[in-house]
This record gives sequence, C-alpha cells and structure tokens, in this order.
Amino acid sequence: MPFITVGTENSAPIDLYYEDHGSGKPVVLIHGFPFNGATWEKVTTQLLNAGYRTITYDRRGFGNSAQPTFGYDYNTFAADLDVLMTELNLSDVTMIGHSMGTGEVIRYLGNYGSQRVSRAVVLSPLQPMLAKAKDNPEGVDTSLFKGFQDAIIKDRFAYLTQFCDAFFNYSENKGKLVSEEAYRAHWQIGAMASAKGTHDSVTAWQEDFRPDLPKIDIPVLIVQGDKDNVLPYPVTGQRLGPMMPTGQLITLKGAPHGLPWTNADDVNKAIMDFMKQPAKARA
Repeated sequence: MPFITVGTENSAPIDLYYEDHGSGKPVVLIHGFPFNGATWEKVTTQLLNAGYRTITYDRRGFGNSAQPTFGYDYNTFAADLDVLMTELNLSDVTMIGHSMGTGEVIRYLGNYGSQRVSRAVVLSPLQPMLAKAKDNPEGVDTSLFKGFQDAIIKDRFAYLTQFCDAFFNYSENKGKLVSEEAYRAHWQIGAMASAKGTHDSVTAWQEDFRPDLPKIDIPVLIVQGDKDNVLPYPVTGQRLGPMMPTGQLITLKGAPHGLPWTNADDVNKAIMDFMKQPAKARA
C-alpha cells in the first residue's frame, strides 16, 4: 500500500494513503466527508478508460490514512495535498474535489497557486462561505454546526446514518439513484474515520474561502444538484458561480449531494466535456 508522510505526531508518522493508476495527463481526486478515495470509483473508472492517470488519496483522519488528533483545517489539508503533488512531481493536473474535498481544491489554489494545475472541478461545493456571519448573511446559522458536533460526540454512528440519509436524499432516491447496498457501503466507509477527525472537520466547513477565489486563474467547473440537502445550493454553488470569473456552473435538476455516486453519468459527461475544452488563457 503506497503512503506519503506529511508530518508526525509524537513518535508516529502521519501517512496519507494514496492510489496512482493509469497513464496520461494526471487527475487528482479529493473525496468528501466522511468518506475516502474509494467513493470515486464511478468517476475514476471513466477517467482511466479515457486514458487519464488517476490519483486518489485519503485525507488525514479518513480511510487508510493516519488518524492524528490535529490538523483538521484547510491550511493543513492544502499543505498535505501540496506534499502529495510535490512528491509525485505532478504537472498539468486536473484537480477534482467533492463536497469537503472542494475545500482542498480552492485553498490549494489560493495558497500554492496553479503552477502544477491546469483546471479544476468542484462538485457540491462548500464555497464561498457556508457559515453565517455579519458579512455573509446568506450563510447557515453556526448553531447547526454545533448541533452536528454534539451529535457526533453523543453517537457518531447514529449521526452517520442521518448524514447518509441527507447525502443521498435516501427516502426519495432509494432503489433509484442509490441502492441499499451502496448506502451501507458508504456508511461503513464513514465509520472507519477518526472520531476526532469527524468532529473537527465540521469546524473546517465553516472556513471563509472568499479570499481564495480572486487568486484562481484557471478554468473551474462547478457542478451541483439543486436538491442538495447537505450543502444547500442557494448558499453554495448558486452563489459561487458569479463570484468566479473563471468558473462555469452546471446545475443538475433534482440531484442530491452525493453526485459522484447518484449522478455519475451526468458528472462524468460534464467532467469529460470540460477536460476536452481548449486550455484558456489565465486571468
């Protein structure tokens, strides 16, 4: 199993598990909460078939990666991603993030620039800023996040059921866009995650990404369902599109939050069409 070390905690290395398959231009995929790189299988299969090199990794605290007790903020997540990009010596990368993984995409581009990245895709994005503030009245009340964290502390596994219900809009889409088996598999993947990482990631969701947006000088594809019950479309993708001069927004009617699984055909078509477009001059 391949690992890259991004730090240490006491006597133990903080290792990120990654998978690197295929050849051709590289695509780095960053998973959503509270899952891991395995949830990209419907996307990576199409990318590999189309001749791309696909690289997935498990965020610290999740999947097969180390589970430290610190570092669950987007500056650290972006730094972890930068180590991966540097160690693998990647260039001309298409970066794809889903949900929580969109934070790594945007913060990486804000902190490290686009020298290694030619374009980016954000699916069901966190941006521009999820938490309500005086200068962000459109956001979600911060008491909601505290409620999530209280629920995680009380019974993380019960919380995971509630989260998966919202992730898939399960009552509406069971047996249609998602099977019971796929639901159970996602729940099991989420159960593997660090309890501390699961809790602390909810704080990270509240970070302000607006200062990162003007720094982005590459084409960005935004894809979100208008029935997203995890990251509400009017608060996130619908606002993000006009705030990104290099952005292109595609809205999937009736789609839930878990697009890489429930709406994989639409997502794959959008990604492939986007990647076939000629490279644009940087802003």
